[in-house]
Amino acid sequence: MSMTTSTDDAPVPAPHAADSHELIRVHGARENNLRNVTVEIPKRRLTVFTGVSGSGKSSLVFDTIAAESQRLINETYSAFVQGFMPALARPDVDVLDGLTTAIIVDQQRMGADPRSTVGTATDANAMLRILFSRLGTPHIGSPKAFSFNVASMSGAGAVTVERGGKQVKERREFTVTGGMCPRCEGRGTVTDIDLAQLYDADKSLNEGALTIPGYKPGGWNHRLYTESGLYDPDKPIRTFGKRQLDDFLYREPTRMKIAGINMTYEGLVPRIQKSMLAKDREAMQPHIREFVDRAVTFTTCPDCAGTRLSETARSSKIKGLGIADACAMQISDLAEWVRELDEPSVAPLLASLRETLDSFVEIGLGYLSLDRPAGTLSGGEAQRTKMIRHLGSSLTDVTYVFDEPTAGLHPHDIRRMNDLLLRLRDKGNTVLVVEHKPEVIAIADHVVDLGPGAGTAGGTVCFEGTVAGLRAARTLTGRHLDDRAALKDTVRTPSGALEVRGATTHNLKGVDVDIPLGVLTVVTGVAGSGKSSLVHGSVPAGAGVVFVDQSPIRGSRRSNPATYTGLLEPVRKAFAKANGVKPALFSANSEGACPACNGAGVVYTDLAIMAGVATTCEECEGRRFDASVLEYRLGGRDISEVLAMTVEQAEEFFGSGEGRAPAAHRVLRNLADVGLGYLTLGQPLTTLSGGERQRLKLATHMTDKGGIYVLDEPTTGLHLADVEQLLGLLDRLVDAGKSVIVIEHHQAVMAHADWIIDLGPGAGHDGGRIVFEGTPAQLVAARSTITGEHLAEYVGR
Repeated sequence: MSMTTSTDDAPVPAPHAADSHELIRVHGARENNLRNVTVEIPKRRLTVFTGVSGSGKSSLVFDTIAAESQRLINETYSAFVQGFMPALARPDVDVLDGLTTAIIVDQQRMGADPRSTVGTATDANAMLRILFSRLGTPHIGSPKAFSFNVASMSGAGAVTVERGGKQVKERREFTVTGGMCPRCEGRGTVTDIDLAQLYDADKSLNEGALTIPGYKPGGWNHRLYTESGLYDPDKPIRTFGKRQLDDFLYREPTRMKIAGINMTYEGLVPRIQKSMLAKDREAMQPHIREFVDRAVTFTTCPDCAGTRLSETARSSKIKGLGIADACAMQISDLAEWVRELDEPSVAPLLASLRETLDSFVEIGLGYLSLDRPAGTLSGGEAQRTKMIRHLGSSLTDVTYVFDEPTAGLHPHDIRRMNDLLLRLRDKGNTVLVVEHKPEVIAIADHVVDLGPGAGTAGGTVCFEGTVAGLRAARTLTGRHLDDRAALKDTVRTPSGALEVRGATTHNLKGVDVDIPLGVLTVVTGVAGSGKSSLVHGSVPAGAGVVFVDQSPIRGSRRSNPATYTGLLEPVRKAFAKANGVKPALFSANSEGACPACNGAGVVYTDLAIMAGVATTCEECEGRRFDASVLEYRLGGRDISEVLAMTVEQAEEFFGSGEGRAPAAHRVLRNLADVGLGYLTLGQPLTTLSGGERQRLKLATHMTDKGGIYVLDEPTTGLHLADVEQLLGLLDRLVDAGKSVIVIEHHQAVMAHADWIIDLGPGAGHDGGRIVFEGTPAQLVAARSTITGEHLAEYVGR
C-alpha cells in the first residue's frame, strides 16, 4: 500500500480507491428544458433542489438521475424479465457517474381503484389477515377468507391425469373461501342508476329517446338498440311490455347480426356499467363525468355496511374485535390494540405489524384508518404513506428521492418531516429533495438552485453550495428565502355568512361555524384536523360554487394547455372564419392531422425490451398538421406557429390586430394571471410539473361563473416568489365580488387572510373542533393554538 507523509512525518495510509467515489456527477444534462446542466452532488448528504416551478428541478432529479439509476438496475435482469418491465430510455445526458440505487418517493396519487385502501397499499392488511386466520374465533379459513378482493367460489368437474403411461379421468372438486361481500363485490358501495337519466320514456328510440353521451341517432351505439329486432324502435319506451323492457335494459350479452355485421348485443344498464362506471371518475371526459354524476348514485352497501367483507369474514373475532372493526379504527388506536396482544405463536407477525402501525403514527398519519380508500388521500398523504416501508429499512448507501415531502403539511408537521429526512441521511443514505419550503431548505447540507426563470427561461444552475451561500448569492430563491408576509393593517368586512350547523362529516364533532362571505377566508389546522371535511362537507356543491382541488390533471401526450383550457376552440374558429374553411381542419387530433404521424408530430418505434425510439415525423417536421392546413393563416401565422407561441406572446397576438379573438384572449389572460405566461400553447401536459398543472386547473376554473371559490392548498408546488403572485390573484377574485375560501397551511396566505378558522387541536379523533376563529392579528395576539404559535413566529411577533 502506498503511504503519504503528514506534517509531523508520521506515515498516513493513502485513501482507499473505493473511498474516492463521494460524488454523483452529472455532466451535460439536456432532458426537457435543461440546458447542458453540470452538477456534482455529495453522497450521504441531504441535497435540496429549488427554483421556480418549471425551472427544471424534476427534469434533473427525477427524469435524469433517478431515471438512469432505475434503467441501469433494470438492465441487470435477464431479457425475459425485462420483457415484463417498463422500457426506459436513457436520459439525454453526456455523463452520469457515481449513481447508487434510487428509491423514488413521489407525489403521484395512489391508485384510485375502488378496492385499494391504505391497508392494502402498505401490507398492513395482509398482516392483519394472517393474524385473524391464526387467532380469530371461530376459525373460518386461510387469510383469503378475510380478503375483500377474493370471492368465495366452488366447482367440480373431470380432469385428465397421466398415470403409468395411461390417461385417466378423475372427478375433482375445489372450494375457495374468500372474504368478499357478494352484494357489492368488495367495493363497499352499490350503484343505483336513475333510468330517467338514460332515456326519455315518452319518445321512441327512432325519435332520439336515448340521452346518454355517445348514443346519438345514426351512431353504432344507437343502431345496436334500434336494429336489434327485440322490440319496435318506433314505439315509445313507456309502452314496452315487461319482456321487451327487460331485453332493452338488462339482457345478457348475445351475439347477433346488426346491419349485416356480427355484434354483441347487451342490455343498456350493464353496457353503461361496463363502459362508464368501471372507469376512474377522474379519467372520464368532462361530459361523461357530468352524465355519471347525474345518473348514478353511490350508496353504502346494505349487506356489509360498507366494510366490503362477507358476513362470515366479519364473524371471526380476536378479543371481541373483528377484522372490519380493526380496519375502521384510527391507526394510532389500532397500534395500541395490537401492542396489547401477547401471543407467542405469532410473535414475529405482531412485531412486524406493530412496527408498520407505529411508522404511521411517527410520520404523522396516525389519524388515518386502514379502510380509508387510497384514492381519497391527498398528494402529501400518499407520499408519506409510501415513505412508511422505508423508515425501518436496514439499507444504507441508497439514494432517496423526494418530491416536495412537506406538501399538505402544517408548519408543526414540517419539523417532524425534517427529522425523518435527517434520520434517513444519518443512516448513510443520499437524500435528494425537490422543495420550495424555507424550513426544508434550511436543513440542507447542499443546495442546487435552478432557473433563473421557468420553461425556456430556466434549465440552468444558478447556484450550488450551502444555505448561507444561497442567501448571499442573490438568486431569485436566495432573495425570497427570508421573505415574510406582514399582517394586514385592515381586513375586509364580510358581506354575509355561510352558516354551518352540527357538521359531523368524518371526524368533525358537531361543528357550528359561520364562514364569512365576500372576503378571503383561510381554513387551517394540522394535517387530519378536519379542514377538508368541514369545507367540502359543508359548502353546498352546485351553482355558484367553484371547487379547485388537488386531483391530478389527466392527459395524454396529445393534450396540451390549449386543448385542456378550451383555448383551442376559439382559436380554431378564428382560423376557420379568416380562411372560410371548417374549424376541424385546425385540430391535430381530427381532420387537420398529418397523415404520416396521425398528428402526433413524432413516429414511435417499439423495440420490445429496449426503450422505444421517438423520431420527428419527416412529413410534417414535428408540426403535427397536414401541409395543406399550414397554408391557411391568421394574422400572418399558421396554426403550428400559434401553438409554438408562449402564453405571453399569444396574449399579445390575440389581443389586437388581425389575430384579435376576445374569447381566446380571456383564457390567455387567466393563464398569465396564475403565472404560466412562459408555457407554450402546444406543450404536452405530460411534461408539466405538479405546480404547473394545479395552476393550469386554477386558470381553467377562473372562467367559471361562481360566487364562491374553494381552493385546496393552492400554494402546493409554488416557489416563494410565486406565492406573492398567488396572493395578488386571490385579492383580485375577492375585489371582483367573489367569496374565496382557502384550505391552506402556508403562513403567507394565513397572514394575508381577512378571517381564519383554525381546526384541531390534533388530528383524527383528537381534532374535529374549532379552536380559533377571527382575524390573523387576533390569532397571533392570542397564540392559543399551534397555528397561532407558528404564525406569530413567522411574522416576527
